[in-house]
Amino acid sequence: MPHQLPDLALTLAIGIVQILGLRMVLDGPTRSASPRIRQLLKFGAGTYLALLILCHVAIWGAENWLPRFLTGWARAIVLIWGVLSLFWIVLYKLTKLLPTAPSPGRRRFLVAARTVLFGAPAIAAGYGVFIQRFRLTLREQKISVPNLPQELEGFKMVQVTDIHLSPFLSEKELAQAIGLANETKAHLALVTGDLISARHDPLDECLRHVAGLRADLGIYGCMGNHERYAETEDYTESQGAKLGVRFLRNSRVKLDFRGASLSLAGVDYQRSSKPYLVGTEKLVDPAAFNVLLSHNPDVFSIAARKGFPLTIAGHTHGGQVRIEILQQDLNAARFFTPYVDGLYQENGSSIFVSRGIGTIGVPARLGAPPEVALLTLTAHTAAGRNDLTSSAGASRAMRS
Repeated sequence: MPHQLPDLALTLAIGIVQILGLRMVLDGPTRSASPRIRQLLKFGAGTYLALLILCHVAIWGAENWLPRFLTGWARAIVLIWGVLSLFWIVLYKLTKLLPTAPSPGRRRFLVAARTVLFGAPAIAAGYGVFIQRFRLTLREQKISVPNLPQELEGFKMVQVTDIHLSPFLSEKELAQAIGLANETKAHLALVTGDLISARHDPLDECLRHVAGLRADLGIYGCMGNHERYAETEDYTESQGAKLGVRFLRNSRVKLDFRGASLSLAGVDYQRSSKPYLVGTEKLVDPAAFNVLLSHNPDVFSIAARKGFPLTIAGHTHGGQVRIEILQQDLNAARFFTPYVDGLYQENGSSIFVSRGIGTIGVPARLGAPPEVALLTLTAHTAAGRNDLTSSAGASRAMRS
């Protein structure tokens, strides 16, 4: 399937890196090692490559006969090792470019610095896997809207997105997120896609937890790309409706609040291979304040042109793993959209992109902690704000 091509490309890339790394080790540090050690290295590399292929095969159908927990974590471990080994290869090549230190003291310093450099990626990976991905926060974001109806001043929406209930997120963690969302006492609850990661994940359990959200105007949502990949869109819609969760699939609902009208529209996942938001101008209500739910944030500029002053999205996980180098925010999401994390405003229209709760690919978050988002509408413009700006909003950690 097309959505599995990135996994295939990543598998091939990691395989090539492992082969290059093995050659580098055999031709470098272990050139004078015993034949037995060199054979062990070759055996280890061959075993890893076999696991890499096996884990990729699991993506293509082995999950029908292997436990989801096993395939999920095996694939994650393989990917983490592949990324770490790439870092180590690059660092090794860079350290070989350093001149030989003439004094013993300087040599000791360089050895210590080299050890720190080689250990840093593993420490960062451990922090992302075992610490930061569990640090759920509540982000409180005010969204200034020109000409906002007076009745909607202070209107609160709580957003839960990218849950990915799977081997990487437990029901206990999801229940904590739902509890945190309910603490906000928002007027409206929103779920913007990716309830699960794959077909055999516990969708019914996820819907049951989501149905526990509490908001005066109800619970509404839209579909994400993983509902599409798992082919569960229709089931999610029907089962959600039975539990009181209404998924808007290229449709809208009109909500009344203090005498003002709010038109809430939702669309299925918008694929980049096709034109965005075709026909959604019909979902705009000229007599109401219009809000669009779209899992994919890349639709923002088109949504604004079609008449939606506010779009609410997820999908990016805030980059999930973000590294800042030379004041540049490096993360995979930036290759797909400029709208990665937080509030963006352009020509009077706004989009909010939440980092979400769960993870995909690897169970790690670095520089992008999980969150529940509380969005508050206001007519007041923040001082010093410019068009096409991003704001992180205020966050607080979840109370234990």
